[in-house]
Amino acid sequence: MSATTEQMAPPKGISAVGLRKSYGDKLVLDGVDLEVRPGTVFALLGPNGAGKTTVVQILSTLIAADGGQAFVSGQPLEDADAVRAQIGVTGQFAAVDGLLTAEENLLLMADLHHLDRREGRRRAAELLSQFDLAGDATKRASTFSGGMRRKLDLAMTLVGRPSLIFLDEPTTGLDPRSRRTLWHLIRELAKQGVTIFLTTQYLEEADQLADRIAVLDGGRIVAEGTAEELKRLVPGGHIRLQFADAHSLDAATAQLGLSTAVRDDENLSLQIPSDGSIPTLRSVLDLLERSRVHAQALTVHTPDLDDVFLALTGNGAAHHTAASTVKESLR
Repeated sequence: MSATTEQMAPPKGISAVGLRKSYGDKLVLDGVDLEVRPGTVFALLGPNGAGKTTVVQILSTLIAADGGQAFVSGQPLEDADAVRAQIGVTGQFAAVDGLLTAEENLLLMADLHHLDRREGRRRAAELLSQFDLAGDATKRASTFSGGMRRKLDLAMTLVGRPSLIFLDEPTTGLDPRSRRTLWHLIRELAKQGVTIFLTTQYLEEADQLADRIAVLDGGRIVAEGTAEELKRLVPGGHIRLQFADAHSLDAATAQLGLSTAVRDDENLSLQIPSDGSIPTLRSVLDLLERSRVHAQALTVHTPDLDDVFLALTGNGAAHHTAASTVKESLR
């Protein structure tokens, strides 16, 4: 870590500048900058091997960076004990002991956090109730479904009341119902003021949960913003006007005079490129009103996070062109 770490302001979320990490000749992280506001959900997206888990391991003090500087929950990474006292970590695989009951797993964590026996039992009971596991408290964790083990794993992470939680692909392998249950628990934690740093390959998960999203590729952050901001930056958004008959379509095509519009005679529709913003929509509506053309229906289509992910990650000239365009737009 750089000797200039002390010059950075210590925010209570996460602030990282220039994180670098290599394994031999393989460069995994090539100058990663991150800002995570306290009490928010921040999602880090990227393809397999992009370095998402490495970022989590560095910020949670499990491994050291080769360069860069960071504060986590107000503490410099150099002070590993102080950082660990503030955070919780849930990895890709539930770290519960299958030979112990749900309650025993939680009591074990209470002992590790040096809670006295009474407080430990109270905290365990509180978390079992919060995670809807009270009815299974005396069952061995080895009998639990994948979703139940994930819930127990997250409950164990919360025993010490961390102010910041790292969730490294927490819903991997879960069925849709279990995944949505975990989403609900994550939202509730965020409402309670817990800062959550989430890595995931499920784009819908990031869309549903994250206040801000960063895309990691080639060891660098290639884009960052809210889900809606990222979607608007990728080409493909459009406004679709549907008309009742060919005459109305002809009139719209002539009156609107938009050279970029795409006409579909079979479906009696006109497709107008759009960034999905309200000003763009308003301008189209104003054009329709001034031209006195009646559209039967209007729908706004914006790219989803799948489109964002494909545009920003991978190799080849197309990727680099798209990534450069997005990064310039974000400035």
